[in-house]
Amino acid sequence: MTEEPKEPKAAGDQPASDVQGEPLKGEVSRADAPGAGASAAPATPPAAKPAGPAAARPAASGAEAPAAKPAPAAAKPAPAAAKPAAPAAKPAAAAAHDTKPAPPGGPTDPPPPAGTEIPSFITALQAAVPGGVEQISFYVGDWTVIVPVAKLLEVARFLRDAPEAAFDFCSDVTASDWPPRPQRFDVIYCLFSIRHRRRVRMKVRAGDGEPVPSVSGIWPAANWLEREVYDLFGVNFTGHPNRKRILMPDDWQGHPQRKDYPLEGPGELLMENPLDWLKLKQAREEAEIE
Repeated sequence: MTEEPKEPKAAGDQPASDVQGEPLKGEVSRADAPGAGASAAPATPPAAKPAGPAAARPAASGAEAPAAKPAPAAAKPAPAAAKPAAPAAKPAAAAAHDTKPAPPGGPTDPPPPAGTEIPSFITALQAAVPGGVEQISFYVGDWTVIVPVAKLLEVARFLRDAPEAAFDFCSDVTASDWPPRPQRFDVIYCLFSIRHRRRVRMKVRAGDGEPVPSVSGIWPAANWLEREVYDLFGVNFTGHPNRKRILMPDDWQGHPQRKDYPLEGPGELLMENPLDWLKLKQAREEAEIE
């Protein structure tokens, strides 16, 4: 005959000797009693028990242990939630970085401030050469007269010969390039009057290939200066006695000071060592002779 499985007894049905009850308030437990036997006394000092694995088991079965374990699990999703914020910020920064301002269309050429007296030689120029002054500018203490190309030589002669002007020395001729503008070049003549000890700038605007008459016949010092502007910017000076390159080789491609000039050079002539370029040029000349 098989024995029927016995149902486990509840803690209340077990004898009092088998159930270890909690001591009441003010009652000393059996293990802590002074008259406890040797079996109830711990084998090792109580201070060493927490270091053993057996000491950790009661803490795990306590009421506060399960509540402490889910805390790390709840804290883990926080970094995951913060990660999507970084990729979202990258497109905004990249879009701001890719936004390029529009290229400037030219200098502002600010007019004279209100109440500033225009020099007498400029008013005399406006009266002597009608339409010879398109605009008057005053910047950092210097006067600039913007002149149409068709009136350049007439205005230049007046500024040199008129007693109230007497600009007998052309100290510099330079240019600036503004590709977005139809008249992309500003050709600037810096003039100085030895008699009156004052300066003025004369500026003309010209398009790519538009003829600009040479002033080397009025100021001989402008001869080499115009050659430099022609060499580096490609301004089409007409009437020049010897218009050819002055800095770059005669067969150089393009004009290096233009804004649209390639940063790495004209292409096939791009070489780091100038001697290599000279060898290539010599090889071409020898091939032409043969």
